[in-house]
Amino acid sequence: MIEGARILEADSFGPKVYLLQDGNILKLFRRKRIFSSAMFRPYSKRFIDNAIELQKLGVPTFEVLEFFRLQAPGMTAVLYRPLPGETLRQIADKEGFNWQQNLPALAGLIRSLHASGIYFRSLHLGNIVVTPDNRMGLIDVADMRFLQAPLPRRLIKRNLQHFARYIARENLNGSFPMRALEQAVLPS
Repeated sequence: MIEGARILEADSFGPKVYLLQDGNILKLFRRKRIFSSAMFRPYSKRFIDNAIELQKLGVPTFEVLEFFRLQAPGMTAVLYRPLPGETLRQIADKEGFNWQQNLPALAGLIRSLHASGIYFRSLHLGNIVVTPDNRMGLIDVADMRFLQAPLPRRLIKRNLQHFARYIARENLNGSFPMRALEQAVLPS
């Protein structure tokens, strides 16, 4: 299946994400510790379940095609059709990009996720895709929780702290208006 595929992401254990020749993506999941909650509910299952839940809520995301349990202990894989578009990170790197014009849509996405009870720890510019019809959707959704009610203020603040750490790690503090995002997202 991975013959002729391009490796999109790897770690110290090897390739994690492949772009296949047909345009689909194969994502590998490894259980890193012998004893962990992933023994009972693998991250690949969370990845699939979260994508399905997002689709039910009308949030654009990838389409799961198939789940695989691999021969290596603790390894699974998910084959999926990627969400078409470009990540907000890719778009922000382009000439002429302006956060002042794009921040309202980003803040609107984050507010709607929080209002829907979605806590997405991996929410950052690399996991937000702007689709060809100019909607914002999510990828890499394994690290997500769905609450029955809108997120409480403390979780909203925590979500924004994770986002701010990403901005700092990517050296975007000088260009990204984190303060304006916080003001737009945090309820008064």
